[in-house]
Amino acid sequence: MKTYWDIRQLANYLNVKPATLYAWAAQGKIPSHKLNGLLRFREDEIDQWLESCRVESRSPDSMPRKPQQRPVSNVDALIERAKRAVYTPKRGNQHSEPIQKGDVEWDS
Repeated sequence: MKTYWDIRQLANYLNVKPATLYAWAAQGKIPSHKLNGLLRFREDEIDQWLESCRVESRSPDSMPRKPQQRPVSNVDALIERAKRAVYTPKRGNQHSEPIQKGDVEWDS
């Protein structure tokens, strides 16, 4: 006999929120059945779906290694400063000195 779960039961089984399951079902990411407007999930289909989501672990030897970083030269530092100067947005009307009480004229 096939076992069917409702949203609450599957949410508990997968440890996800029911809203997540509704979204996944609407997007077709998880196998589901709609029975008179109610979502139901077959246990065997969910187990197969979970197996298809499996990520194989890799041994440390097979993992990609980070390339060795080359030392930063003066050219690299110069390029970084130039990029920052070009790509950093300027903020409004900046003053290099704080505004003093008499610096601003007010309309009366």
